[in-house]
Amino acid sequence: MRVVDPEVAARQRAGERARDRGWGGVARKGAVNISSTGRALDDEQGPRERPGPMDEWIEDERPTYVKTEAPAKVRASYALPGDVAADIRKAFIGTAYMREKMVMTLTKAAEAYDRKRFEEALRLGRTVADATPGVAAVRELTGLAAYRGERWNMAKIHLRAHFTLTSDPEHLPLVMDCDRAHRRYRAVEKAFEELEASEPTADVLTEGRIVMAGALADQRKFHEAIDLLVRAGGTKQLRNPSYRHVRLWYALADIFDRAGDAGSARELFARVVLAEPDAYDAQARLAELGMDAPRKNRKRRATPVSKKRVD
Repeated sequence: MRVVDPEVAARQRAGERARDRGWGGVARKGAVNISSTGRALDDEQGPRERPGPMDEWIEDERPTYVKTEAPAKVRASYALPGDVAADIRKAFIGTAYMREKMVMTLTKAAEAYDRKRFEEALRLGRTVADATPGVAAVRELTGLAAYRGERWNMAKIHLRAHFTLTSDPEHLPLVMDCDRAHRRYRAVEKAFEELEASEPTADVLTEGRIVMAGALADQRKFHEAIDLLVRAGGTKQLRNPSYRHVRLWYALADIFDRAGDAGSARELFARVVLAEPDAYDAQARLAELGMDAPRKNRKRRATPVSKKRVD
């Protein structure tokens, strides 16, 4: 009996299995020649393990940061009073387009003045004043812008024109101050006489007296200056002083200081500090005179107040 080599026998069995399964020639030869240490060819393929379900993907929506810009401040549109705009349109001689341009120019001038851009307000105001010299509001705005810009001659021209057009003495103290700046003291006196004769309000008259007293003090006529302000009520002690009284006290204190009367100056500067602690440079002037700023005394109740609860 012929003994078959185990390896040959295995190859024959592999070929027979391949032929029984219907494999082609090439596949049968490959099956005969395969030598594997893995699963035997005769092992039936068992059911494969089904792969586990895929991990579920969850969309992570992160909030996106959107940079928000601060809302721009909307500047309120500036408009002239209706009567002023009407006066400019009526007084200007030219086309309708140029009339509206004059109105817009004065509108820009008024806005510049409110924003303390006095040179710009003066430049724009002069343009309209040259075109409409008979409009009082135009001369007033231009004159005030010139005064705040310390353009004394130009301020005097326009503010004097405003007084001529309206007979309103409101700005005559400023006209006086413009003349005082140029040391035209005789012109200051004439303007003050006009002011007194035009029946001004108490505030306007007080301003005129302060300017007149300052002009007298500039000429070293301290007695006359002090007498003018004392007659105006500059030494009155008031519990609730108004703005014009504080102005009078300060002006009189300044003249006393210039005249060499330090005691009277200290007293009046102290009144100003008590009434308006931040008014002008009263505290600094008081310190220069060797006196600390006074403090208000709190009033004590005449009768004690019980803290017991009354049912």
